[in-house]
Amino acid sequence: MHDTDTRTASVTVTTAAFDNHPVNAARARATTHAFITSLDPAPEADAADTVLLVVSELVTNALRHTHGDCLLHLTACGDTLDVAVTDRSPVPPHTRSRDTAEPTGGYGWPMVQHLALSTAVTPTAFGGKTVHAHLAR
Repeated sequence: MHDTDTRTASVTVTTAAFDNHPVNAARARATTHAFITSLDPAPEADAADTVLLVVSELVTNALRHTHGDCLLHLTACGDTLDVAVTDRSPVPPHTRSRDTAEPTGGYGWPMVQHLALSTAVTPTAFGGKTVHAHLAR
């Protein structure tokens, strides 16, 4: 894991890299919690919980489905928080059809889309993607 933290008068940014180890989803949540609690003003409790949930979902999916490293980038600017998770897979997140063959999973991406003000998936220069979620602070 590697972290960087940058602050200016109106923008606060932190970045952390995680390798493909199951414990790193929890580390991503801890990094996000530290980021959120460092903000002034701090987000309301519901907004903080939403950011933690979105980060947990996006990082867990990156680690589980891409079998590689991922990069978490958090930005606070004004009344919004941006979560970006970059991984090495070009396959965008998608909503799985609900079938009885696989009764668990498939809820994460629709949940992220519901919770976020907006979402986007952008390709990276190295063939992967970045999943963005723009959230209310």
